[in-house]
Amino acid sequence: MKKIDLKSVVWKEGDYYISRCLDVEVSSFGKTKKEALAMLTDALELYFEDEPLPQKTERVKNPIIASVSLSHA
Repeated sequence: MKKIDLKSVVWKEGDYYISRCLDVEVSSFGKTKKEALAMLTDALELYFEDEPLPQKTERVKNPIIASVSLSHA
């Protein structure tokens, strides 16, 4: 079995914690951070059942959270 390290982010939204993988478009949620990450792990395992493991993952180095403003009609 091949091991792959993936980066994720967790934040609170209402009553739940949202967990999102930064390497592939997979996310999940839970009542606690630990539960949200466990659910993300399960979702990623299911995702990679149908998708091949990436040969090379792109790494986001030193990410910055920034706000963007826009106007629309």
